[in-house]
Amino acid sequence: MTSPTGPRPERLDLGRVVTHLPADGPDAAVRALLGDGMPVREAARREPSSSLAWALLAEANLADDAVASYAYARTGYHRGLDALRRAGWRGIGEVPLTHEPNVGFLRALAALARAAHAIGEDDEAERCTAFVHDCGVDPAALDALAGA
Repeated sequence: MTSPTGPRPERLDLGRVVTHLPADGPDAAVRALLGDGMPVREAARREPSSSLAWALLAEANLADDAVASYAYARTGYHRGLDALRRAGWRGIGEVPLTHEPNVGFLRALAALARAAHAIGEDDEAERCTAFVHDCGVDPAALDALAGA
């Protein structure tokens, strides 16, 4: 295997690497707050480390304010990366959409791709879409969740 800087050593196959965020994370608290009727902006204020809250804000703002959507999505994405790292993720492997605590991060990542495209950041949009694929997720499934 080669890279722009020269040959890289072959990676040993470690088998399937899957990361599951904890069920009791901040996205669970946001789901509960939203279920009790709290507006998503207030839920984001209460649980700012929730990827789900920021993803929902990004999805809701894309049509009217792509720049705000991008900022919300990027916040959710970075909150999710922090959570994934705490859960043992090391930059590779699946982050299954079928595990509900992963949904907020994945929605934020997909929202970031859409918002990046909307503001002309096509390279960023492509990187985010590739990352969704690397997580083992069909982007169409995320679009369906977002109503995109």
